[in-house]
Amino acid sequence: MKPRAAHAWLGRSWLAAGFLFLYLPIASLVLYSFNDSVIPNLWRGFTLKWYAALADDAELIAGFLLSLKVAGLTACGSVVLGTLAAFALVKYRRFTGRTLFSGMVSAPLVMPEVVVGLSLLLMLKTVQRAFDFPEQGLLTIWIGHLLLGTAYATVVVQARLRDLNPQLEEAAMDLGARPQQVFWLVTLPMIAQSGVSAWLLTFTLSLDDVVLSAFLSGPGATTMPLVIFSRARLGLNPGVNAVATLVIFTVAIGVVIASYVIARGERRRQQEMATAVRA
Repeated sequence: MKPRAAHAWLGRSWLAAGFLFLYLPIASLVLYSFNDSVIPNLWRGFTLKWYAALADDAELIAGFLLSLKVAGLTACGSVVLGTLAAFALVKYRRFTGRTLFSGMVSAPLVMPEVVVGLSLLLMLKTVQRAFDFPEQGLLTIWIGHLLLGTAYATVVVQARLRDLNPQLEEAAMDLGARPQQVFWLVTLPMIAQSGVSAWLLTFTLSLDDVVLSAFLSGPGATTMPLVIFSRARLGLNPGVNAVATLVIFTVAIGVVIASYVIARGERRRQQEMATAVRA
């Protein structure tokens, strides 16, 4: 075997091994969600009873709905705050406190979630003793997830803003557009795809977060990951596999649709730019 062919074969083998390591456990989870046995890893036949049993699992359904609500609010808030933060960091290179602002935005990315969760818990407890607000629940979980999600959204949107051609915005201002109009009519449409990517990323991070939710949740406000984690400590059952499979398929469908929309938008943008250059 030639050295080049051997290197290519070795590279493909490592790639296949990496994909197996990442996706084989997920495939096993989906497979055993249809297992007729109470023991999760002992196959005894095909069944859909665990999916039917989810309809009677009030705790898991409530946790799933709460997780969806928190994740949706977190994704929307993170995209808005992340876009504003990225715009300030990219478009305004010098302002008072820029270094501190940049460091505070990036801090949640490198700081352990245990530290972030404990810090938020102590702060919220202090605020609660002073103002009798907020109670631990959906609002406090959302605040914690929003802090983390904003950091990720800022990185995604900031990368896109740095790649934009500033001459397009300058041309719009030369034609009489005000800075606000340039942002809404020129800049925002060009970074819309990164906003969608940031939304999907922060939604997923919030949906499966355990550490921050454990610190910030309260009575009657338990997210789905916390419910699954508490049950896993006592021994898993195929019902958990079933709800995890539903989440996997839901996220997969959302990612496929978003990828198609983003790719189509990028192709359209490239065609419009090519048409403008020819004109």
